[in-house]
Amino acid sequence: MYDTRQGMPSVAKHAPELSAAAKSGVRPFSRPEAKRLVQDLLTPKPFLYWIDFLVTVTIGYGCAAVYLTAPAFSPMQIAAFLLSGPALFRAGIFIHEIVHREEPSMAGFRIAWNLIIGVPLLMHSLLYRNHLDHHHPRTFGTPADGEYLPLGAAPIQATLLYLAQILALPVLTTFRFLVLVPLSFLHPRLRRWVMERWSSYTINPYYRRLIPPSEPQGAWAIWDLLGFLWMVGMLALLFTGLITWMMVGRLYWLVVWTIGLNYIRNLAAHRYVNRGSRMTYQEQVADSLTIGERSLLTLVLFPVGLRYHTLHHAFPLMPYHSMGEAHRRLMEGLSEDSVYRRTIVPGYWAAVRELLRGARMAGKAGHNPMQAWRSPETAMNPQ
Repeated sequence: MYDTRQGMPSVAKHAPELSAAAKSGVRPFSRPEAKRLVQDLLTPKPFLYWIDFLVTVTIGYGCAAVYLTAPAFSPMQIAAFLLSGPALFRAGIFIHEIVHREEPSMAGFRIAWNLIIGVPLLMHSLLYRNHLDHHHPRTFGTPADGEYLPLGAAPIQATLLYLAQILALPVLTTFRFLVLVPLSFLHPRLRRWVMERWSSYTINPYYRRLIPPSEPQGAWAIWDLLGFLWMVGMLALLFTGLITWMMVGRLYWLVVWTIGLNYIRNLAAHRYVNRGSRMTYQEQVADSLTIGERSLLTLVLFPVGLRYHTLHHAFPLMPYHSMGEAHRRLMEGLSEDSVYRRTIVPGYWAAVRELLRGARMAGKAGHNPMQAWRSPETAMNPQ
């Protein structure tokens, strides 16, 4: 899964923040050494997934129903709105686990999640298969990575544009399922175009996914058509008056609130200082972040083990319910000078301040690596 060859092009000349550890004598991260400490934690426990998900989705949909039907701006509606967003976010973020878990023991959970969350929220799990590019050693941190933007090395405008995507995503997703999905079945080239350009949940708006021969085309068709039929059903309810445009507006803001939590969380997932070149394994580890604090904020923004992001990139198959114990073992077993410890930030706001500090410096220096992300040729062929 990971390439540790020393001959891989480095980003040290572009991102001194990532090479500082090596220059200061920090010990590189040894995956074999770390794996010996956590090997027994890599097996998922499906019953924990089921219990967690079913409880969470019940809370999320229950609060959403209250929010949609309660009097406008009443205390009950406001409370239901505030609670339903984090609950739906937590239920939805299981998509991250599903993409990494292809064990037969998780097949039932994957189907149930898609039926309960994936179809109604227009985010079936195949739309997140681009996440595998985020873990590929040749594409991580480059324009070919749909989940990476050089926000910590670009002017602040790049971060503002990143956050502005939140408002457009519900509309674009609706357009995809209601218009593009049925049209895509008219011709194979149109279908491929939709899958390459309109079928990936990413933060990088310039990303284009390459569809491998092994892609489950049949499953894609099934889940896409179910999403289309769901939208047709919603339209039928709307035009028959069973749901109102007022409820549609409320639903839009609930989706924005839910998606926004993930986008805000993403600001503290990485340092985002790479400028487009391929990264060595050590640089990939150093670019990832672990949130050290445990608080209500981290509980809301980092569900399902997301605050242990460095650990996740070291062991993508580590189930979320084992991450806390795995992190504890690594902290006890790795040396004090391990680069793993350098990826831990005190809290969410410390990580955001670091990103914004880098953005301000980039703005003053006139540097904008986002140009590489805007070039399709660079995105497809990172150096």
